[in-house]
Amino acid sequence: MPSPKTKWEQFIAKRTANIAYFSALLGIIMMVLLLRIWYLQIIEHSYLLSRAENNRLREVYLDGHRGLILDRNGLVLVTNRPAFELSMIPEDMNEPKNTLEFLQKSVEFNMNDVLKSIKNVATFKKVVIKSDISRDEVAFVEENRLELPGVSLQIVSTRNYNYGNFASHLLGYLGPITAKQLARVIKKQHSRNDFVGQTGVERAFEKSLKGRKGLRVLEVDAAGRVIKVLKRISPIGGTNIQLTIDYETQKMAEESLKGKAGAIVAMDPNNGDVLAFASSPSFDPNIFSNGISAKNWSRLLKSGFHPLQNRVTQGQYPPGSTHKIVTAIAGLEEGVFDKNTLVNCPGYFKLGRKTFRCWKEVGHGSMDMKSALIQSCDVYFYTLGLKLGVDRIAKYARMVGFGSSSNFKVGTERKGLVPTIEWKEKVRKKPWVLGETVVNSIGQGYNLVTPIQQVRMVAAVANGGKMVEPKIIIKDVDLNNEKGEREHNSLLPFSKESMQFISESLRGVVEAPRGTAWRINKGSFGYAGKTGTAQVVRRKDIEPENIEDIKYKYRDHAWFVGYGPIENSEISVAVVVEHAGHGGTVAAPIAKKVMDAYLNSPYTVIQRSAGSKNRSNTIRLVDDTANN
Repeated sequence: MPSPKTKWEQFIAKRTANIAYFSALLGIIMMVLLLRIWYLQIIEHSYLLSRAENNRLREVYLDGHRGLILDRNGLVLVTNRPAFELSMIPEDMNEPKNTLEFLQKSVEFNMNDVLKSIKNVATFKKVVIKSDISRDEVAFVEENRLELPGVSLQIVSTRNYNYGNFASHLLGYLGPITAKQLARVIKKQHSRNDFVGQTGVERAFEKSLKGRKGLRVLEVDAAGRVIKVLKRISPIGGTNIQLTIDYETQKMAEESLKGKAGAIVAMDPNNGDVLAFASSPSFDPNIFSNGISAKNWSRLLKSGFHPLQNRVTQGQYPPGSTHKIVTAIAGLEEGVFDKNTLVNCPGYFKLGRKTFRCWKEVGHGSMDMKSALIQSCDVYFYTLGLKLGVDRIAKYARMVGFGSSSNFKVGTERKGLVPTIEWKEKVRKKPWVLGETVVNSIGQGYNLVTPIQQVRMVAAVANGGKMVEPKIIIKDVDLNNEKGEREHNSLLPFSKESMQFISESLRGVVEAPRGTAWRINKGSFGYAGKTGTAQVVRRKDIEPENIEDIKYKYRDHAWFVGYGPIENSEISVAVVVEHAGHGGTVAAPIAKKVMDAYLNSPYTVIQRSAGSKNRSNTIRLVDDTANN
């Protein structure tokens, strides 16, 4: 039996065990430290090097001045103005939320949006707190610098629309770049804080207007304070863009639509230059320049008159009697009627058991085609349309641009609708009936057109048969591979005699005593055109004499399409006023005001006297060295 261990032996054994445990623990700790060092030196090397470098160096991208937008005569419509931007670098702040709460005492901003932005960006990247802050807010920040570590003020360029609502649907507006847009662009030329064109010209020519970013490399201390500038690359300003729009013509168009819903588009029928582009109601694009408030956005969306809708290219309306131009051309070209074919109008047209009425209750009597166009006799075109058939009418409607895009380079465009037998069977799952051909022949039924399609159609009459595409810039913009505009004009396959006859008839609409646009047969210039009254709903009873007796949403749309001067036309125009009544009463006088404004403009007088050969030179009065 072994002898019991002495106390000394027990002590030695215990100490030995403790040393072994301690050695094992120390070995484990050393192993953990070595693994951590390996992880930091090997795995996290790139990240930590970047962090260390960003503690000392900071890259700041500089925006160049956005290009100006001018009218055809050099008037600046859109420019830039300096503004203070309040931003922060999260890495330079100990408690970002506490700093923001202190800042919020005198600066109004959305705390949740800023905190969300902080989570979504690298800590050493700039987060914009608020753009375009007031002078009082600037003073508060400057007075409390010590309480706001990591917060800074920068002077930035902010978009300014000089005339508020002027041409807002055409010019467009800027908005914060979306994640989808950011994914498609060059990262060094765009950042998540950028504002880019979201609609209109601002979007269509974004690359050219924006220019290129510059860069500053700064040395900063631990608190983010700048010690010195190590490198600077100057930004390149955007290209100035000169539009075909004429300020005075556009202004008259917008004033004429004030308090109304509708659209006006004016165009040079010779080359497609868009001279006026008005959609009403409109909006002030300045409210978007630094991010639109929730209140303003809600107000725009909830408005029953849809101020954000571009009615020139997106508004689809029945053309009403303006469509009789197409039906007349189809009749002449197909040889179904000639200009001397007579039709008696007793005030109604019977087809089986149905009766289709003429707008003139007592009838027009015996009508030839010219008289029928001048007085807009419905019965004449009911008769002609029935003989043509809907598919032949559709063929000519498509030739003059209905049912297809005008290829306008700015914004989205709807195509309208040219109905056919096949279309109805395919879409409506029903057969076409003859009564639908009757109403189709006068621009009712399923027919839908846009104002920009209408102005192209009447421009073709004005210039003798050439379909011109609408243009919005004086010359192509090709910086940064911008697509720009090219002419794609085409001659219509119509006889010269047919086009001349239609032109003479539209002249009679204005000049003849019984013409439906007789109200505009005064002034220095002679005009031609066609009125239209497009029904919104079909009424079984007699139309009340007073339009105020009809609910607004059931009132007819008023149309006028025309051009002038009659010889050597310089402007064509399409006007639609929603729920306003008769085209001759409402739309035609507006069209006259717009055409008068352009033709009496000093710049137009200059180019007219200079002659067509020098036209392109006389309208380019903008100084190419204009300061951005």
